[in-house]
Amino acid sequence: MAESRAGLVVRPMRPEDVEVAEQISAEAFLQVDLATRRATDPEPERRPAARSQRWIDRTARLLATDGPGCWVADLDGRTVGMATSLRRETLWALATFAVLPEAQGGVGRPLLDAALQHSVGCLRGLLSSSSDPRAVRRYQAAGFDLHPQMVLSGRPDTSTAPTLGAVREARSSDRELMDSVDRRCRGAGRGSDHDLLAEMAPALVLESRSASGYVYADDGRVAALAATDRRTAARLLWAALLTATGDAEVPHVTGANQWALQVGLAAGLTVRTEGYLGVRGMKPPTPYLHNGALL
Repeated sequence: MAESRAGLVVRPMRPEDVEVAEQISAEAFLQVDLATRRATDPEPERRPAARSQRWIDRTARLLATDGPGCWVADLDGRTVGMATSLRRETLWALATFAVLPEAQGGVGRPLLDAALQHSVGCLRGLLSSSSDPRAVRRYQAAGFDLHPQMVLSGRPDTSTAPTLGAVREARSSDRELMDSVDRRCRGAGRGSDHDLLAEMAPALVLESRSASGYVYADDGRVAALAATDRRTAARLLWAALLTATGDAEVPHVTGANQWALQVGLAAGLTVRTEGYLGVRGMKPPTPYLHNGALL
């Protein structure tokens, strides 16, 4: 499909595009980090090789399961933009959306419009946005309500952690339980995305007669969390912080998840704002900490 900008073609992503798409996203996000860096923030760095490979592997999987939601933009024969998205039951989520800085202007909108075709028939939509004003305007124009996110970080003080109860390592037989929790929080199960999350971090599960939930966390860094109630969610977050051997990080905390802020402050973590959660046809999920790529 073509756009009015001369030389621009937006087309479906192919397997041979995935490595180029990774380079585009790494460069675009680095430039956003540099532009939005605060004086107290560490100097942004390009995505390291191990994370690049994980990005490539995840995107190749998404291309296989959600090909109609994955697109690239070519300008004068050079690939300058990419978008990947997924459908899970009645939920659509934008996984990654990036355009090279030098190609900004007339590329992003048709590229996002192409990915949004994959959302037709979905009742709900989710995306995670940077603080880039251009991205914020584009998502708002696409009908998403934007909610500021917080990041909790630092070396946790776990001396005030409550009794955690029956928190245990997740088993393969827990997938039905975890999908049930996801449906309650965000209206759709994750399905095979649990496999992708498991490659990022091991999962812990808490299950009782009246409540349940899970958290993916590695060395105090939370990749995703969902629970049926705030008390269970708080216990799972404490369990994640207890895995930290150094600094912990809890990203994607929206204002709807005050329980997570309370846990983070009790553990002595610092708080900063970073980016937005975009929602369409739904409220910000709670008790829930989304994953930036798999939401």
